[in-house]
Amino acid sequence: MNEYDSNRILDLTKKINYNLTNKFNDTDCYILNTCHIREKATEKVYHDIGRLKKEFRNKKKPLVIIAGCVAQAEGDIILKKEKYIDAVVGPQSYHKINQIILNLEQDNSRLNHTEFEPIEKFDQLNLVKNNNSKVSSFVTIQEGCDKFCKFCVVPYTRGPEQSRSLIEITSEAKHLAKQGTKEIILLGQNVNAYSFGKHRLSDLLYALDDIKDLKRIRYTTSHPKDFTEDLIESHASCKKLMPLLHLPVQSGSTKILKRMNRGHTVEEYLEIIEKLKKKNPNLRFSSDFIIAYPDETELDFNKTISLMEKIKFVNSFSFIFSPRPGTPAANLNQIDFKIAKNRLLRFQSVANRIKKDYRNKLVGSPQNVLFENDAQKENTFFGRDEYFNSVIVHSKDDLTGKIKKVKISSCNHNTLFGEIIGDLKKTEYAA
Repeated sequence: MNEYDSNRILDLTKKINYNLTNKFNDTDCYILNTCHIREKATEKVYHDIGRLKKEFRNKKKPLVIIAGCVAQAEGDIILKKEKYIDAVVGPQSYHKINQIILNLEQDNSRLNHTEFEPIEKFDQLNLVKNNNSKVSSFVTIQEGCDKFCKFCVVPYTRGPEQSRSLIEITSEAKHLAKQGTKEIILLGQNVNAYSFGKHRLSDLLYALDDIKDLKRIRYTTSHPKDFTEDLIESHASCKKLMPLLHLPVQSGSTKILKRMNRGHTVEEYLEIIEKLKKKNPNLRFSSDFIIAYPDETELDFNKTISLMEKIKFVNSFSFIFSPRPGTPAANLNQIDFKIAKNRLLRFQSVANRIKKDYRNKLVGSPQNVLFENDAQKENTFFGRDEYFNSVIVHSKDDLTGKIKKVKISSCNHNTLFGEIIGDLKKTEYAA
């Protein structure tokens, strides 16, 4: 979502004649778009500002703006602590970026824009075309979260759940498709909570399915509590919806899930998985895990390992519990770091083995690959298969934007390698 927001900030600032530069030491305005999910995010802000101050020590100071969730969570603190920063802009206020820059050009007053105004933001962004021309493009459909998991800072930095209209989203998707986008990835802090009028996420998926030039649809990130029957059905009926679902569970222990205020049990999570697999046997899953959450016992941890083994997530993102200031879990007693680190390593060992086994089984198989760009080596191209695996092939022809059938010849931990064995028929585009 931060990548999407950053691209939209670029679209906005072009209106006042600011353009992206790769020349760091020739910058007029420096915007650092931040995330506050992990503990080190704020440290990175001050590290980057220190680097900027060193670079411009004997030059005219650029405008310096901190945007995103760190700005939202710690705006006044940041302005007080670091005088080099001119403004902080929260994720629900970045549609005001042009006026903020123009004001800063006129006077030296330092600014804090961290109001929650998602509807105004959506309305303003609809007036500015999304000029992304990538083969795979992000589209935000929903922001904020009402779940209030005890470890999560999102409700405090992104605010309550708000959704864009189906018409606005499909209009943006059609515009992107005309510019060459073949795949849309729908974004939301709680994307399957999407609701606008009578429309839910499944309605949006079917609407996007009808866009002729669009070949693939994905969405992230979901919450098990909002996995409705109509959404489950869409995984069987929506032809362009890819068969990989990212569905964070966080823990394999119902006791810990209750401590987290996740609003679902392990049994309910498994029931959703089973329903989805019945609708579409080709579905595979990825997930997020918090290891060593306060009060997690060795038994609780082993249940998480068991869940990993049972579902065999093809990809997972796992972290030691990171207390975020202002969240209910921030004041809980943390598990000793050595124990936490040991559990993380053990969990990741199992996760990596499962991922390795899965990738090894793909060797020799044909996969449908959408090529996004060249891999910066002559006659080498990068793409992704239907399960979002990275694939590298050699070709004398430009494969960008094309879907090809590729036979996988080898793999490493992160990438599949293969050779083109044919084109896809129209009936196979959403196979």
